[in-house]
Amino acid sequence: MDETTSLQENHLSQARGSLQQTLSWYSSFRRHWNYPPNLELQNAVRQDLQNLKAALEKLDRRSIRIAAFGLVSRGKSSVVNALLGEKMLPTGAIHGVTQWPKSVRWTPAGGKVEVELIDTPGLDEIEGETRAEMAREVAYQADLILFIVAGDITRTEYRALCELRQSQKPLLLVFNKIDLYPEVDRQKIYQQLQRLGTGNNNELDTLSTAEIVMVAAEPQPIPVRLEYPDGSIKEEWESSPPQIEELKDKILTILNREGRSLLAINSLIQARDAERIIAKKTIELRDREADKLIWKYAQSKALVVAVNPIAFLDIIGGVVADLSLIRSLARLYGLPITSYEAGKLWQKIVTSCGWLIVGELASNFILGIGKTGAGILSALENPAALTTYATTAATQAGIAGYGSYLVGKIAQEYLENGCTWSALGTSRIIEDIIKTVDRNTLIDRLKQD
Repeated sequence: MDETTSLQENHLSQARGSLQQTLSWYSSFRRHWNYPPNLELQNAVRQDLQNLKAALEKLDRRSIRIAAFGLVSRGKSSVVNALLGEKMLPTGAIHGVTQWPKSVRWTPAGGKVEVELIDTPGLDEIEGETRAEMAREVAYQADLILFIVAGDITRTEYRALCELRQSQKPLLLVFNKIDLYPEVDRQKIYQQLQRLGTGNNNELDTLSTAEIVMVAAEPQPIPVRLEYPDGSIKEEWESSPPQIEELKDKILTILNREGRSLLAINSLIQARDAERIIAKKTIELRDREADKLIWKYAQSKALVVAVNPIAFLDIIGGVVADLSLIRSLARLYGLPITSYEAGKLWQKIVTSCGWLIVGELASNFILGIGKTGAGILSALENPAALTTYATTAATQAGIAGYGSYLVGKIAQEYLENGCTWSALGTSRIIEDIIKTVDRNTLIDRLKQD
């Protein structure tokens, strides 16, 4: 097994381990700890659990989905047929032959994975939100996108290309019908496609030669002059074979070089999105219980800080209370989180809040020292010191309680991600895979997105 194959198999193993753990957790009735089952919540996340299972099944099947997009009459169906080597999909001069997405199986010679080619309707034929939703759904399910053009990019094509770029999937720009252009015009169009194909009209941001390919999937018939032995002459139209080998070779190179890594990443993305939706729905449906929990911890922290006479224990006790609050919220929501991960989340919250939380810690320490001194003086029977102690304790309690409330509310926003950032979380594994891919891969370009 060569290094590239070994790396891709490792990516598949990482993804499988993450998805199995994620599915095991969210399918467990124990994930909500001692909180009673919520039937409304179970019904709300049923489809999302199915999406988690589908992500794992996609990985196990090792089936790569390649979707062809483009405007009407750009030859999407012809490109798919040429790749297959037979006319499986209808083509014709009538606009809009393909009315809905169609998929066909393709098993390339020597391919390590099975390929599903998806032909889509013209992006300019289906109007409004229906077109946009169809494109989003197919692009979301795809592992690789072929964007088919047949000349200069129009404004509609450029807009559609920008939308597809937002799916953050590897994309090949396919310049079809090159047989209709002289060589000089063909090269001018090619250079324009390099510049505009990124979805960013910037001279410095161009597609590489690995991301654009020229084909003639269904060349126009050419006239052939036939001379017969009897001297008669007849002219017939003869079809030329498809010029598709460059695209086929490029796809096979991608599949062999990074196909399994693509499959791993896209399965993880599908699972990550499902996990985030589950977390968001759970947080929305348990919002009232969460508010009660946050206020309970804020009041408890305020009380403990107020009555504690030792300054440094105020800081330690406050941090412990915040960590316990984060873990309790995660348990309420049924999200996987360890004490270590709760600590990391607390650090992120402190960083994101900047001086708010730092100010709370500093104020608690300074007031705590003053409270400790006042407590010592009051013990020596100084009435004024007792009043100072009470005032300082009340101020410190208010600051501590507000800090805990702030931690709880911000923790809710982080927990909406469904803990995908944990050790085997989907987001963490996606990041690890992207870091280890070769610099010449299409996946590496996704780092820019």
